[in-house]
Amino acid sequence: MPTNGTSTSRSAPGDMSGVFEQLSKGESVTAGLRKVDPSSQTHKNPSLRAGATVPTRSDSQSSAASTAGRGKSPVPGTKPKPSSMRTKKPARKELDGNKWIIENYDSPPEGHLEIDASINQSILISRCAKTTIRVLNKANAISLDNCTNVSLIIDSLVSAVDVIKCPNFALQVLGTLPTILLDQVDGATIYLGSESLGTELFTSKCAAVNVNLPGRTHDDDYRECPLPEQVRSVVRNGVLVSEI
Repeated sequence: MPTNGTSTSRSAPGDMSGVFEQLSKGESVTAGLRKVDPSSQTHKNPSLRAGATVPTRSDSQSSAASTAGRGKSPVPGTKPKPSSMRTKKPARKELDGNKWIIENYDSPPEGHLEIDASINQSILISRCAKTTIRVLNKANAISLDNCTNVSLIIDSLVSAVDVIKCPNFALQVLGTLPTILLDQVDGATIYLGSESLGTELFTSKCAAVNVNLPGRTHDDDYRECPLPEQVRSVVRNGVLVSEI
């Protein structure tokens, strides 16, 4: 800290008196500046502008390196097109080894399809609409995926009918069927025969599913039995119990 009677060569921080003193000099402020020779002025010499390069800052290089290390931002996924805007593929009915492939049928002109299956053959039905499919003889298994307004009539199966995302689905069993699996089905009507009353039904995320049971005699009408959509769960003696 300076003693009394002495002066410092530099103004104290925040003291603006020196700045105002320089500005009050007017044109004499620039008297001490050196003039640039015309041969060194870039606006008068195009050759100097062509050879001039902008130096790369070290912080720009580090910023670019850090950006490369982070990688690119993830691209948002594209939403699937509505079914009305998708390209319609040709209908297909083909036996590939031991698997029947039925797909892309929409209101066929003949009204329905027939599949002459055997006990070792499975059937895959996908992306069909407004179609009735008749499976003759006893097949192994049937899977339906992403179909709308499809009706299935079968004789008998060895294992199961597996239905996924098929609104307004209908099934009629004329013979025996061990298992029916419904997953994300909104609206289904199932007709069981006298030989298929032992069929087990498993549902997940389904709504408006009705099972029609035959009457006591051939003259009696079918009885419609809706499947429950709500489940009540309670804790009893430390165990979670679910009830309809």
